[in-house]
Amino acid sequence: MSDGKTGLQLRSLIKKSGELEISLLDVPTPEPGPDEVVVRVEAAPINPSDLGLLIGAADMSTAKASGGKDAPVITAKVPEGAMRAMAARLDESMPVGNEGAGVVIRTGSSDAAKALMGKTVAMIGGAMYAQYRTLKVRECLPLPEGTTPAEGASCFVNPLTALGMTETMRREGHKALVHTAAASNLGQMLNKICIKDGIALVNIVRSKEQAEILKKIGAKHVVDSSAPDFLDDLTAALVETGATIAFDAIGGGRLAGDILNCMEIAINKTAKEYSRYGSNVHKQVYVYGGLDIRPIELPRGFGMAWGVGGWLLFPFLMKIGQADGARLRQRVVDELKTTFASHYTKVVSLQEALDPANIAVYAKRATGEKFLINPNK
Repeated sequence: MSDGKTGLQLRSLIKKSGELEISLLDVPTPEPGPDEVVVRVEAAPINPSDLGLLIGAADMSTAKASGGKDAPVITAKVPEGAMRAMAARLDESMPVGNEGAGVVIRTGSSDAAKALMGKTVAMIGGAMYAQYRTLKVRECLPLPEGTTPAEGASCFVNPLTALGMTETMRREGHKALVHTAAASNLGQMLNKICIKDGIALVNIVRSKEQAEILKKIGAKHVVDSSAPDFLDDLTAALVETGATIAFDAIGGGRLAGDILNCMEIAINKTAKEYSRYGSNVHKQVYVYGGLDIRPIELPRGFGMAWGVGGWLLFPFLMKIGQADGARLRQRVVDELKTTFASHYTKVVSLQEALDPANIAVYAKRATGEKFLINPNK
């Protein structure tokens, strides 16, 4: 086992020439400051939010591998039309991986840092696809005794996003919510939270198989967007739940507009009087993902009381402040092996994460295919 003074780190680079290059670099591990620790990273998930940085807008069907088994390099072409969106990161080698978990092997001099020595911690703060990571004590979440790094690796992004959705719903005065791409790891967590907290949730999925996944865990309202009666089914679920806020992972095409229109129809079914401006109940769709990169279409049949906006976890946590953020984090730790348990289909090393066969699977962002990287495997 290395002393952790240097370690491999996965890097993603998009060159001005329009080529993506993913490689492994041996980098020095910074010595911890007084309020910092060095963690040996043993588990880091590949989330959709990581793929945005890892592969950017590259066309992975053009991917080529070189460099051999120990130091693999992947290159792929970035389509010309997508280069403008990548402008801010051109020719800059970027470390990847939002979150992870591992064991603290060195600490700074502060009491808070020393208290973490030898502990298994979950971490947030980027650059997690690396063997070692120096970070601040406040970016670490000590895990309960008997929790493995793999169990704690997805402690932040999905659990806090799901809790952030129900928290946003309450703060903005809605009583039930809609979620798209709902059979994902995150969607399954959101179902467990809503069942536990007694919140009505309308799940929108894209296939019968995905609907079955959710029904098995107790989801009550599941509608399939590939079914011929989708809009009628969605409206019926909205009438039953009274949901007036949606979180959309798809982001492109007509879905956000369809949700708003169905919400308006559902509200008018129980309205006492007609208004030519539409209902005065505010309907909100928050786009938090981009599974479909086409423009958002909004066929206007939903009156004037509506909003479409973006929603991201970290700005939301900053908005609610430290005390409320800590309350949400504590709930994640308390329910880590139940509500917030994550399931992985494959554990790979850093080198295996750059195997074209593995990239072909996780770059698809398919439901039920979640990869975990163990950089010290």
